[in-house]
Amino acid sequence: MKAEILQLDGIQYLKAYPKNYENGKKYPVIVFLHGAGTRGADIEAVRSNPYFTITETYEDFPFITIAPYCHEDTWYDKLEFLKKLVYKTAQSDFADSERIYLMGNSMGGYGTWQLAMSIPQTFAAIVPICGGGMYWNAPTLVNVPVWAFHGGKDGVVHTEESQKMVDAVNNAGGKAKLTIYPDNYHDAWTDTYKNPEVFEWLLSHKNENITEIVDKYKDQKIYG
Repeated sequence: MKAEILQLDGIQYLKAYPKNYENGKKYPVIVFLHGAGTRGADIEAVRSNPYFTITETYEDFPFITIAPYCHEDTWYDKLEFLKKLVYKTAQSDFADSERIYLMGNSMGGYGTWQLAMSIPQTFAAIVPICGGGMYWNAPTLVNVPVWAFHGGKDGVVHTEESQKMVDAVNNAGGKAKLTIYPDNYHDAWTDTYKNPEVFEWLLSHKNENITEIVDKYKDQKIYG
């Protein structure tokens, strides 16, 4: 895998290139958020994450992947950094700004939901894996296609966490779907990364350039 380690605001991230990468050409981009198990003191842990070890076996994986490293705490603590990194990526010469995607598992699944709800106008589609979030805020994703994944026997993050998020998006009129692996425990990511249809699904979506974010709770004092 051809990749380089870069840094923004003192936080490292991995930029991985597709095979036969050409300078000057624009590529679809996946922003990937790893889970808690990849945290540590060495960003090489990101390079060996299943996302990379699996996707690098594909004959044709057309994405540039931007994978920031959360060496401690959670992605919630790094939200402002993540937003800045996504904006920087979307404006880069190598990025197809209409095809910026977001994917993450476990802690990164929670981060995927939260980051997407914070800047939904940026993403063409998202894939949160065994995550969850503030489902009352999910209507912000009404214009962002979602394909979520979860293990049916997950005892770490219960399947209902994904179900509530997907239901909230759809109840607002959005386009979200959930695939449950009935025999999987917390690891819902390996089967997801091994499924080429997931990445084909991502490429089938372009950003609709949302200009208005849905927030039905704004200025509603009854919600505190």
